[in-house]
Amino acid sequence: MINSFCKSISIGLLALGVASFASCTNKMPAASPVPVVAGVSEQLAADRKERLRHVAYTLAFTVPENKEAPIPATETITFTLLDNKRPLQLDFKEKTDHLQQVVVNNKAIAIVHQQEHLLIPAQYLKKGTNQVAIRFVAGDLSLNRSDDYLYTLLVPDRARTVFPCFDQPNLKATFTFSLTLPRNWHALANGPLQDSVVQAQSKTYHFAPSDTISTYLFSFAAGKFSQLTQTEKGSTMHFYHRETDSAKIAQSITPIFRIHRDALRFMGDYTGIPYPFKKFDFVAIPDFQYGGMEHVGAIQYRASSLFLDEGATQDQKIARSNLISHETAHMWFGDLVTMQWFNDVWTKEVFANFMADKITQVSMADANYDLKFLVDHFPAAYGVDRTTGANPIRQPLDNLQDAGSMYGNIIYHKAPVMMRQLERLMGQEAFRKGLQQYLQTYSYGNATWPDLIGILDANTPADLQAWNQVWVNEPGRPVFDYKLVLKDGKIADLTLSQQPEAGAPRLWPQFFEVSLVYPDHTRELTVNMNQQTVHLAEATGAPAPQFILFNSSGQGYGVFPVDAQLTRGLYALQDPVARASAYISFYENMLNGRYIKPAQLLQLYRGGLAKETEELNLKLLTGQLSDIYWKLLLPAQRQQLAAGLEQDLWNALQHTTSANAKKLLFKTYQSIALTPKAQQRLYLVWQKQEAPAGVKLAEDDYTSLALTLAVRDYPDSKAILETQLARIKNPDRKKRLEFMLPALSSDEQVRDAFFASLLDARNREKESWVLGALAYLHHPLRTATSEKYLRQSLDVLEEIQLTGDIFFPYSWLQATLGAYQSPAAAQVVRTFLQEHPAYNPKLKAKILQAADDVFRAEKLMDARQPLLD
Repeated sequence: MINSFCKSISIGLLALGVASFASCTNKMPAASPVPVVAGVSEQLAADRKERLRHVAYTLAFTVPENKEAPIPATETITFTLLDNKRPLQLDFKEKTDHLQQVVVNNKAIAIVHQQEHLLIPAQYLKKGTNQVAIRFVAGDLSLNRSDDYLYTLLVPDRARTVFPCFDQPNLKATFTFSLTLPRNWHALANGPLQDSVVQAQSKTYHFAPSDTISTYLFSFAAGKFSQLTQTEKGSTMHFYHRETDSAKIAQSITPIFRIHRDALRFMGDYTGIPYPFKKFDFVAIPDFQYGGMEHVGAIQYRASSLFLDEGATQDQKIARSNLISHETAHMWFGDLVTMQWFNDVWTKEVFANFMADKITQVSMADANYDLKFLVDHFPAAYGVDRTTGANPIRQPLDNLQDAGSMYGNIIYHKAPVMMRQLERLMGQEAFRKGLQQYLQTYSYGNATWPDLIGILDANTPADLQAWNQVWVNEPGRPVFDYKLVLKDGKIADLTLSQQPEAGAPRLWPQFFEVSLVYPDHTRELTVNMNQQTVHLAEATGAPAPQFILFNSSGQGYGVFPVDAQLTRGLYALQDPVARASAYISFYENMLNGRYIKPAQLLQLYRGGLAKETEELNLKLLTGQLSDIYWKLLLPAQRQQLAAGLEQDLWNALQHTTSANAKKLLFKTYQSIALTPKAQQRLYLVWQKQEAPAGVKLAEDDYTSLALTLAVRDYPDSKAILETQLARIKNPDRKKRLEFMLPALSSDEQVRDAFFASLLDARNREKESWVLGALAYLHHPLRTATSEKYLRQSLDVLEEIQLTGDIFFPYSWLQATLGAYQSPAAAQVVRTFLQEHPAYNPKLKAKILQAADDVFRAEKLMDARQPLLD
């Protein structure tokens, strides 16, 4: 029985800390304990890594059918302890009353739960093997419970929100798991299913011990899922899903399994290491927070990313291939070899993306690898790196509770650009050899980025340490300029220079191409930009070109200059990569106030709607066109241009013969539609469910049309939404639309009430639903009435970081701020930051990143720079 005196002072212990615990035991620890602070501090992680070995968890959960009912659980943690002179902290981010019993080495102890930690006094611990048995109620924050399914999502530090554990990536462990659930549910987990026991109303799955993995990779999903199985050459994959559209299932199952097999084969060949874990299963989850998550043996995907209909564009199919390849590549990069600490989380993400691009090049042979790489990575990376909130690829991290804010487009998109430059610097074979050595050296363990750089450095004569400093450890991008000297119709000198867009002088060493464009041919020159200023000796003596295209291969990183004559020859460029690079350069220079103004670029792109034949380029062009239209034109200017732009899009749609291009043009037409004529045309398409000739629309497309009409306050919008709701048969998609309906209401008071409801964390559980609703709540056509939400949206950001998943804070900010262009909106952000000078620096950076378009719109629309001149 627990000592009653110790019980009586347990509340005081919460305030006094671990040192006070010694007064209860009449023993003082021989070494100073690590301070007990919220989260998982780097100091705590280092202490536990030094003291602990051979960690193993045995977990049992009982999931009731009622999602509101608690989930009782038991756990036994075994570990080897090298030093028992001071207390041990287990991480558990839940209320203390969730802990019901703690037994250490067969002795029940008082439950002391402080600052998100369960404290185990030194007196109950011993050198060697220890066992901690805990009876508790599972934490609900990361169980993602719906009426008839649930799933865990524990990256980066969310395992501690579900069960007590050592929640840090470098204390890998095995998980032996059993799960009792309603009888008509199915489940999967990291380990293979060992057996199941059926009772009257429930059944219990016993899973074999998992592979040795980090806590953030522990996972299970359970619910009313359908299961599909395929076996090839003795290897079996199980796929769980909730899709009800038989046409989507028929269209998607074969490519889903094939791409997984292709990715596994490629990774085994490239790394020289066969698939390193016991099993390979995956599950498609409705409205999953991310595209996917790389849990060993139980990958999770967003269902809509896997299940495509017959109208899916080539870009959607490539995106699916990239997603599957990304998660599969993680089995080696992230799961087999894991970062020591989440400051290196980017290492697993960069290699997953980098390998995914290579896999898709093989898996989808008709895809243009260079073009896909350019269009996917560069605009997304620039979207952060151009802002005052830009962060380096590698960032410091003092506490895992802030790890979620490290994710973003820099690690997902700038890092692959950096890695491709590194591969080009080293050569493909030397680079591959270094990666193989890295994986072999650290298999089933942990490594740091410096560990990898050390290995790569030994495989090249290049100075990777200096190269690494500017590319990895510092934020920002270079801005390039050029000087062309002509003499007697020939190039006498062509000089390129770079300087940082902001901050102290520094050099980004990199390779890229410059093309001299002539009427009948193009001459491409490679630039090794290893100095601040480089003379292109190879260009000297060449005939004067019509124009010069900088970064024509799309591999250079930064803001490249635009030749004044490029506007005349843009659509005559034969190489789609060269055209994409030109689009990106035009857009980035426009945002920087160089070479071209928004209205001029909009006009240039209007001329290309019927000329651009490459689907990925058309997507890039129409995306930029829409951004200029909504973010950089004033409402009166949009009205002035709307009819002409709508007609240009409709004419281009009729002109093109590509089904994919037709759909892209139709979706853009839908996005920008303002005139009664255009809205009536969209209504008839929705009402009759008859797409324009050559365009294939599915249920999701018709739902999108209904939302488009509603946000424009089209007559009888309420009836349109109700009709569309009745058309939807899938229960998950029906619930999503039901949630979003108040955000689409024409009644401002209904929208106000809906926004107010989002301030309660309980109403933000389905994050993808919330983000979809916010996009309409803050649509450019609604900003006049929604601007009043901005301050409260910023006020709740810190809470959102604590309660939401890793991408949610930034996505919340983007969905909130993305449509605004007024000085008043910009001032709301400035005032908030001025009033919070000590604000969390990582969250402040996210605000500055998300608000960058607002600030640029304010600057570009200044009266001194008329948009339409």
